[in-house]
Amino acid sequence: AIVGQAFPRTKIANPSRFIPDWTFDIFDRELQELVDQIREEEKPDAVVVISHNGMDVDLAMASRVSGIDVILGGHTHDGMPQPTIVKNNAGQTLVCNVGSNGKFVGVMDLDVRGGKVHGFKYRLMPVFSELLAADPAMTKLIADIRAPYSDWLNEELAVADEVMFRRGNFNGTFDQVICNALREQLDAQVSLSPGFRWGTSVLKGQMVTMEHVLDQTCLTYPETYVRPMKGSELKLILEDVADNIFNPEPYLQSGGDMVRVGGFDYICDPAKPVGSRISEMTLDNGEKIDMNKEYKVAGWATVGARSEGPDIWDVVADHLRDKKVARIDKLNTPVLKSVAGNPGIAAYPKV
Repeated sequence: AIVGQAFPRTKIANPSRFIPDWTFDIFDRELQELVDQIREEEKPDAVVVISHNGMDVDLAMASRVSGIDVILGGHTHDGMPQPTIVKNNAGQTLVCNVGSNGKFVGVMDLDVRGGKVHGFKYRLMPVFSELLAADPAMTKLIADIRAPYSDWLNEELAVADEVMFRRGNFNGTFDQVICNALREQLDAQVSLSPGFRWGTSVLKGQMVTMEHVLDQTCLTYPETYVRPMKGSELKLILEDVADNIFNPEPYLQSGGDMVRVGGFDYICDPAKPVGSRISEMTLDNGEKIDMNKEYKVAGWATVGARSEGPDIWDVVADHLRDKKVARIDKLNTPVLKSVAGNPGIAAYPKV
């Protein structure tokens, strides 16, 4: 039996105006009732949940809802080489994540005898797409769809001065390009960009094309904005997003990565409670951000009312056309506190 679990924060992480009549959440009691009903009435050999919760939420859900044999999860893009075995009232649940962007295929073989799972074998198989022959019919379909836009997609905008990626938890080089484009093209002191974790990396010396920019920015609410914000409002935004990531209660985490910033740096202490994680917000010129002072802020991908500015891909493309070289002079990455010994943050400055 297969049960689906949608991302519970859909109406928070995306514009609710797109889905005004839909409701999303983690309904533990209803899920338990459903699993119990399925097992009682349909008597399946195994119950599998396909989830978009994120790894931390899946682990918590597996401990609180019994009767699920396997949770195959997504959202946090974790490539886990082995399932995590979570104990619960009915025995145990296997929780798996297989990464993102088609890099791996997770293969789960279950040993089912007498209507019950007795064991498993799991493999995380890497996908080497260049070694797999493309389906001719699908190749033609894609080529036909792309044909009217090929000149636009293939426009060469700038040469990458270093690897341009968008995967870091707090920032990435392509994130910085986006933030710099917002500041320079829209004449802002500070810029904000959402912590999405997708987009094809561009190698050093490779030409950044319009398709690369679209690959990094394409979504259904791409409009940019420019508006004044007090320092206190900037801090509130950072604190809110940080709580989505670091809240100790997994069900209150929305997953994702930290909002990317341009034009200032800060210190982040993930171990602190909400409201106290962000400190020492400092502009690139060394000036401390004043909580009572207004700053001109540019951003995009608002989940509230629709913004009226140009689409982000046009802003970034204009920026790269002007620069000719995609270069990062300063990466606005925070200093992290209370993270000593955590191998996941080895690449970040820390105190």
